[in-house]
Amino acid sequence: MSKILVAYFSATGTTESVAKKLCEAVGGDLFEITPVVPYTPADLEWRNPNSRSSLEMRDDSSRPQIAGRVDDIRSYDTILVGFPLWWYRAPTIINTFLETYDLSDKVVLPFATSGSSEFGDTNKFLLPSCPDAVLKEGRKLPQNISVDGLRKWFETSIKAVQ
Repeated sequence: MSKILVAYFSATGTTESVAKKLCEAVGGDLFEITPVVPYTPADLEWRNPNSRSSLEMRDDSSRPQIAGRVDDIRSYDTILVGFPLWWYRAPTIINTFLETYDLSDKVVLPFATSGSSEFGDTNKFLLPSCPDAVLKEGRKLPQNISVDGLRKWFETSIKAVQ
């Protein structure tokens, strides 16, 4: 039987809500990706080109530090990684998370939330951070998606051939 980890970063609580429902849908373990330096509302102001999030997203080498670790990543076969979409891709803290572990031969399935951004080229920016994993095509999920809808999405996505 496959063991599943649902890891997520949530700046405002929206992704956290979806991650918790997804965890229930797939019977996985939950892990919050928490930055060492929390994001303030000013940090998240995407209209400000000098805000922390704007600066991080313009710098492909940006790797915000994470507080805490997954105890035994080796025990998981599948890792669902969730995040809000920032500039049509994952925040760079997700790259930090993926690069922290040896994900060889693990299935990584991204999911995202957003009020307006689409999933875009998200996987293109994630792939270098988990080169030995099987990176499945992720998807933007609506905040109000049901547990059953999440279960169906997961089952379809895991079976999909890339």
